[in-house]
Amino acid sequence: MFVQPSARLLRTRAFSTSAARRTTSVTLKALGLDAYNLGVYNGAWGGNGTIVESVNPATGEVIGAVQQANLSDLNQTLDNASQAAKIWRSVPAPKRGEIVRQMRNALFAKIEPLGKLVALEMGKILPEGIGEVQEYIDIADYAVGLSRMLNGQVVPSERAGHMMMEVWNPVGVVGVISAFNFPVAVYGWNSAISMVCGNSVVWKGAPTTALTSVAVTKILAEVLETNNLPGAICSLASGGAEIGNAIAHDKRVNLVSFTGSTNTGRKVALAVQARFGKSLLELGGNNAIIVHNDADIDLAVRSVLFAAVGTAGQRCTTTRRLFLHADIHDTFIERLIKAYEQIKIGNPLESGILCGPLHTKQSVRAFEQGVEDVKAQGGKILHGGNALHHLVGNFVEPTITSIAHDAPVVHREIFAPILHTIKYDDISEAVAWNNEVGQGLSSSLFTTSPEKMFNWIGPEGSDCGIVN
Repeated sequence: MFVQPSARLLRTRAFSTSAARRTTSVTLKALGLDAYNLGVYNGAWGGNGTIVESVNPATGEVIGAVQQANLSDLNQTLDNASQAAKIWRSVPAPKRGEIVRQMRNALFAKIEPLGKLVALEMGKILPEGIGEVQEYIDIADYAVGLSRMLNGQVVPSERAGHMMMEVWNPVGVVGVISAFNFPVAVYGWNSAISMVCGNSVVWKGAPTTALTSVAVTKILAEVLETNNLPGAICSLASGGAEIGNAIAHDKRVNLVSFTGSTNTGRKVALAVQARFGKSLLELGGNNAIIVHNDADIDLAVRSVLFAAVGTAGQRCTTTRRLFLHADIHDTFIERLIKAYEQIKIGNPLESGILCGPLHTKQSVRAFEQGVEDVKAQGGKILHGGNALHHLVGNFVEPTITSIAHDAPVVHREIFAPILHTIKYDDISEAVAWNNEVGQGLSSSLFTTSPEKMFNWIGPEGSDCGIVN
């Protein structure tokens, strides 16, 4: 039995303006959402867990509420997903691709309101919110093509008259645990590929972006139901750490894909490994850009600006360290500060805004602690450094520091727009500094030298997973 929460629960924070209320109302209505929403889907909507309010980080207003899963809901969802996987795996791969194609079209039809909901709930600027939905659409296009190319191999055997065949089969149930900063795209990347490969998917999104999870699932569920397929192929179990922990430990989940912090990812990996399950992890990134003295400075300044400030520094690929050759260091810093001075901070739905809010008050506190640590560890604040407490939302100033490459704060990923700048003399030391942190996700080098480019992408260059 599902109980509608009291009206008082949904009014614990005042809406900021009548315009904001209208924007929220229109967006929710376009996506089939209400002030109160069930957050469990396994062929039917339900939910008996706690009710979580979704708060707009730019205004502090309550957007809506979602009733999450409890462990009993998750257990039923995993049972349903396991049964759905048996049906889905028997559907020919190209026909599975056709279902994903229909989902792609359904997402495209809702790209504007869904992108706006991402901006409202997560806090990224509207072009990024719409762009994130487009990422799901793009991977769906890829998955549709992949559905006709799931080829194996015929391998010659040492035995006369024999051969070996490589055949790819579904794994079963894929659990996707996604983070707040990409509440649509990360699930889309996992779901579209998993589905064409014949797997059912159980999704646990971040509790602070639960409305987005419900909205996406409603779009996918309608496609499945229209095609007389089990809705549990795309299941949703909204919830917090308890639900995520249960997914990691449950043997019915054959593969767990986790996106989030390094510390939590380590726990997920150990839990899945303990039961000999499969896991995919996309964790932290303490990403660096190296700008050599022969680089195109105009291009590099523009690139660094968005790489460090976009999504208010809350991407796993956000640039957090900037290594500048001594010859161009002072000029580059001067131009970068001038560029930072032009950044507009504010409501992510407003045109011209480049930096929206941090997602939570806790993120603001982490930003402030990071700034204090820079000062305590011998660094300087070259620009910014302040939380904007006079504003209603979770806003901070994009910040540039000057600090030693090996300061502890530089080696710690702070999920906020703090850019540490470091001067170097020889590119070999810059490459070594790029590689010395424990979180090696993304890296970039700006140079016009082909020799340095090839060294950078080779075995003596960057050790990161993404090398630009």
